[in-house]
Amino acid sequence: MEITLRAARSGEAAELTELVLRSKAHWGYDQAFLDRVRPELTVRPDQIASTVVAERDGRPAGLVTLLGTPPEGHVDLLFVDPWAIGTGVGRRLFEDAAYRARAAGFVSLLIEADPQAEEFYLHLGAVRIGESISSSSGRSLPLLRLTLS
Repeated sequence: MEITLRAARSGEAAELTELVLRSKAHWGYDQAFLDRVRPELTVRPDQIASTVVAERDGRPAGLVTLLGTPPEGHVDLLFVDPWAIGTGVGRRLFEDAAYRARAAGFVSLLIEADPQAEEFYLHLGAVRIGESISSSSGRSLPLLRLTLS
């Protein structure tokens, strides 16, 4: 199954939000937690232009939203639907975001990672630079940076 990337479409914010929430739930988070963090995991219409969707067999399998202005960008959302976890979708999205960031003149990307995802980002070259407190959950989250060269 080939992974294809495309720009997010204006009418699919709700569908992509549900993908994000399914992905988060896959890692054992309960409904009360998901309800609490839903505002920060919602794909807003103003983010659509900054979002790339990965598809497998014509079906959305993941997404990444890249925000910011040079010199430093921010990976705002990177989520893979549970049925596509482990198939290379996350890596492909992250590598594409880094490529697009470099082309736009960014020198680095910040990533506020879920603790479960930290190893993924470290494996792809990011380094931990500290912690960030989630405004919706109060949890301490790994803060990472990918230097683009």
